[in-house]
Amino acid sequence: MTLTEQRSISHPVVVLAALVIVIGGLKYASDLVVPFLLALFIATISGPPMTWLNRRGLPMWLSLIIVMLGVFLLILFIVSLMGGSVARFSQDLPQYDALLRQRFASMATWFESKGFELPTSELLNAINPGTALQLVSGFMNGLGSMMSNGLMIILMAVFLLFEGSVFSSKIQYLERYSGRDFSKLSQITRDINRYLGIKTITSLGTGLLIGLWLYLLDVPYPLLWSTLAFLLNYIPTIGSIIAAVPTVLFTFLAVNPLTALWVAVAYLVVNSVIGNILEPMFMGARLGLSALVVLLSMIFWGWVFGPVGMFLSVPITMAFKIAMEVSPETQWIGILLGSDADSKKSQVSESEG
Repeated sequence: MTLTEQRSISHPVVVLAALVIVIGGLKYASDLVVPFLLALFIATISGPPMTWLNRRGLPMWLSLIIVMLGVFLLILFIVSLMGGSVARFSQDLPQYDALLRQRFASMATWFESKGFELPTSELLNAINPGTALQLVSGFMNGLGSMMSNGLMIILMAVFLLFEGSVFSSKIQYLERYSGRDFSKLSQITRDINRYLGIKTITSLGTGLLIGLWLYLLDVPYPLLWSTLAFLLNYIPTIGSIIAAVPTVLFTFLAVNPLTALWVAVAYLVVNSVIGNILEPMFMGARLGLSALVVLLSMIFWGWVFGPVGMFLSVPITMAFKIAMEVSPETQWIGILLGSDADSKKSQVSESEG
């Protein structure tokens, strides 16, 4: 075997080994990496409003102070309101879990009275209908504990925004003195900012509409469920289902089946209009992800970084997809990660070219 053949065989093995080491390092250092990722996320969505204020005549430093003060007050408001709701919900969770099991057992008994023999105990152990409510409690507690470091996260976001304000000047300097084209890097930054900006607005709209509907239906903990809808809307398709299932189950237990049906209808209408009409209208097909990629990224980043990883899974994957699409050598990776509409659009572009 020649040296070239040995290198061609060992190269994928080396890349795979390096990838495993990097992933292990990220998981081990998650206590340090997760606050930085949250700060980067906050800085990314805070950049456009800060630029807007600056273009209206405010100095950059004043625009930064106004935006970050608003973000800090918003986080403080949400954490203070959510703290009591999550604590009460976690405290009442065993009661709701037992009631849900009782309702499930009653339904199984009804089916058996109609002639359908169901292994009730086995089904309860296999399905465990209270898992959805337990996942909500664990997810919100995990985010709450991370947001308790809000001051440090905000401080890192401030420095990232300061760096971002001179980023374009640094790019121009590098292009002028190195003779290389860095326009692709600027394009990646613009696309990521655009995606996260639109996604944040649509997610906020989803959370507000769901919260208002639950409040009108007198469903307990409307702030908890609306915040869950807001956060999980960053996860396309799957996130809306994950947010709806525990809310509908809880309404079925705490209120009545008819109200639970209206809650399900509200989730279906809101997510259909926002997810299938408004978001594609503003984002375009190119900023889509395959449903399988969404699910795998949520599982993977959730395993690496916990609840915050699940929340940031799609923004991280989308940033990687946008970066891959810019270069012709790696564009095929972005196509594989994209939705079916994204792939068809790429094929049309190639045929026109």
